[in-house]
Amino acid sequence: MTKKKWLPALGLAAAVGALVAGMVIAPSAGAANGVTASFTKGSDWGTGYEGKYTITNGSSTGISAWTLEFDLASGQSISSLWDGSYTASGQHITVKSTWNGSVAAGGTASFGFNVKYSGSYSAPGGCKINGGSCDGGTTPTTTPTTPTSSSSSSSSNPQPGGRGAPYLYMGWGDPPNATAVMNATGVKWFTMAFVLSSGGCNPAWDGSRPLTGSVDANTIAAIKAAGGQIVPSFGGWSGNKLGPNCGDATALAGAYQKVINAYGLKAIDIDIENSDEFENATIQDRILGALKIVKQNNPGIQTILTFGTTTTGPNYWGGRLIEQAKALNAGVDVFTIMPFDFGGGADMYASTVSAATGLKDKLKSTFGWSDATAYNHVGISGMNGLSDQQELTTLAQWTNIKNWAKNNGLGRLAFWSVNRDRGCPGGGVVSNCSGIAQNDWDFTKATAGF
Repeated sequence: MTKKKWLPALGLAAAVGALVAGMVIAPSAGAANGVTASFTKGSDWGTGYEGKYTITNGSSTGISAWTLEFDLASGQSISSLWDGSYTASGQHITVKSTWNGSVAAGGTASFGFNVKYSGSYSAPGGCKINGGSCDGGTTPTTTPTTPTSSSSSSSSNPQPGGRGAPYLYMGWGDPPNATAVMNATGVKWFTMAFVLSSGGCNPAWDGSRPLTGSVDANTIAAIKAAGGQIVPSFGGWSGNKLGPNCGDATALAGAYQKVINAYGLKAIDIDIENSDEFENATIQDRILGALKIVKQNNPGIQTILTFGTTTTGPNYWGGRLIEQAKALNAGVDVFTIMPFDFGGGADMYASTVSAATGLKDKLKSTFGWSDATAYNHVGISGMNGLSDQQELTTLAQWTNIKNWAKNNGLGRLAFWSVNRDRGCPGGGVVSNCSGIAQNDWDFTKATAGF
């Protein structure tokens, strides 16, 4: 796929931005035989902080859902929460699993949240997981049923998982102010493009802008301070990739880890579309091996693979990538297809649904999952307006794609890109508009509803 082949790099922009990871409160050593949970404090900006709970299934059997309760200190309140559904009763918070309720024996799941506060910081307390103490107290003998949404909706459709995270590229296409877009649309997550090699196995934005002190770092800090999060995208179509430049899976995992550490990340996206990576068995396996290491070293982090597709699902190389993910036990959370550049698709809604259904079927047959579970591991990354090959995805079609993805519980929804989410009728495929008549941020608003 060629969504990014026409993307030039931008020179360094001076900015300031760095996030400091906090300390982990670990469960007690005696908790190994039950389901436990631990709290991590991330960045703190004086009027709020970022927190995370990681649930660990130390039992001998899997669980299908989890419920975690905790108490905030007086004067504190949740401003946003992701990877879970929550209700608040005064200072008592109850969080239920959404897409991430199934936790195998020995596995982990997590959710994150932002808290507003005044005065001094106080950690949450009174933690309970599935009715028992988070440090390994009594655990119910029955597994809780899959939770329903905390909203008033009574729909019987699967609870949607993952997040709507359109691409934002600070090195191209008149990049908009991220927090202004958040305020205008309600979107909370962005997929930030692109992390490349700055020489050897060293990551940098566009291969030139450093992880700290750059426009990208400054933007990420602003997004997180506004209650949002980002997923960095490693790769893309053009530029010098880390996959071929890092000598083995361990070195590549180390490059990914530098970015994870720089921003306290919850998820990473590996955009493996260029033929040098995608159509190369050695590099495919190196990337999968690196993601396996990342999962081992960062409990609860989500890993995403993004790659091209045919109208009926993954091609040979996409199928191999999925099969090797299973063979290598890479633990990939979401397999995202890019359903465009089909060579002139006439109905982009129908083509997208067909391609995503083909991916679901491939995941189902490879991993032995049910339809519902397979859909939880499917992602869609479309192209708003006109694609490289002049395929047209209208706002109405994208809204229908979003609704289909939501109703089937897909794990991710993205599009290329927020930079292009502005109208220019007859403008063609350019860097700062969609090529069609629209209002600013129409596609982002639709995606925020995922």
